[in-house]
Amino acid sequence: MSTNSYEPLASILRPDTLDDYVGQQHLVGQGGTIQKMLEQQACYSMIFWGPPGTGKTSLVQVIAKQLDADVIELSAISAGVKDIRNAIGNPDDKSLFDRQKVVFVDEIHRFNKSQQDAFLPFVESGHIILIGATTENPSFSVNRALLSRMRVFILEKLTQQELQVLLNKALKHTEKTNKQGYTFDAKAEQALLFHSNGDARTLLMSAEICFDMAEPGKKIDIDIVQKATGSKTLAFDKDGDHYYDLLSAFHKSIRGSSVEGGMYWFARLLKSGGDPLVIARRLLAIASEDIGNADPRALQICLNSWDLYHRVGPSEGERALAQAVIYCALAPKSNAVYKAFKAASALASETGHLEVPSHLRNAPSALAKEMGHGANYRYAHNEAHAYAAGESYLPSEISDVTFYEPSERGLEKQLKAKLAFLKSLDDNAN
Repeated sequence: MSTNSYEPLASILRPDTLDDYVGQQHLVGQGGTIQKMLEQQACYSMIFWGPPGTGKTSLVQVIAKQLDADVIELSAISAGVKDIRNAIGNPDDKSLFDRQKVVFVDEIHRFNKSQQDAFLPFVESGHIILIGATTENPSFSVNRALLSRMRVFILEKLTQQELQVLLNKALKHTEKTNKQGYTFDAKAEQALLFHSNGDARTLLMSAEICFDMAEPGKKIDIDIVQKATGSKTLAFDKDGDHYYDLLSAFHKSIRGSSVEGGMYWFARLLKSGGDPLVIARRLLAIASEDIGNADPRALQICLNSWDLYHRVGPSEGERALAQAVIYCALAPKSNAVYKAFKAASALASETGHLEVPSHLRNAPSALAKEMGHGANYRYAHNEAHAYAAGESYLPSEISDVTFYEPSERGLEKQLKAKLAFLKSLDDNAN
């Protein structure tokens, strides 16, 4: 065998233990489900669902090593039902199962129903630990009978910090294997991390190309990173001004009712490695700050898009966020709620010393009642229009203040009419 056979950096850096594994701390970190499972040397069949390059295959190999199990890898493209049964063996032959068997199926969603059904007796009897990996929602791509016998774990894109750890491992490895190590300048390193977009495999492949292109003794710069990644590196720095410029452009476009602007900056944020959940939070802020009661449904639509992203993952989830972007852009706009809350907060800070009026105080005891707490309180439900006309719910010193002034747009037009009607009742009562 040739000693010059090539092995990709991603393969060389595959972890042997959970301590070496980068990412998915909610599963493998202290108290994580898989970490606890391996501590107890007990494993069950499962599905890893997540984007490419999130460590699904690496995690399977770590689990197999920790359990000292044999690993059988099957291809969803080439393995038929007969191949599956031949690879696993006869479940009645107990000698075949002296060591645990981990059967790993990458892209399990590509298996048809018959192929998936072939695993059922082996999984149900415990003769194998079946681990499937998929980038598709298993609820739609794995048949119900098999899915009910497996745990589903969601793997997330690696964070920038986790990608940095992985890149440091790659640099350390090259330093050991080459007479001279490599270094990136700050801008190039950030560009490489953000281009990788949470994908460890993409990061290591791009880093490897950078190493091949680098000149001895010189730092790897942005030009090399652009050539290595094969595309123009989008300007993006999560901790710098440009990140907030993108978010600002996104927010202001929707506030300005520009569907095109909202969608463009939304796409720019995603393509540049922005966290979709940061975008979801910003949409909720927009729904409250810039739309408010002109269309209260905007809040619910934004919440639904966030929830959908968590439930079904990026492919469908990003589309749901796009739907919320378009809805918010076209919704009637009002910042009346924002201004009302801001004004109320400022006044509360200035007048926190004012007493609660007696008729609004709680009267839980006879003494409190003797002191006049709750006296002359008018129960609104017993009044015409369920409104105690002329009643004041503020300290006397600020009884004339107005916080909320609805616009003439959307639902607020009706709310403005309601406020005008209530004011007329007050005027007639005084």
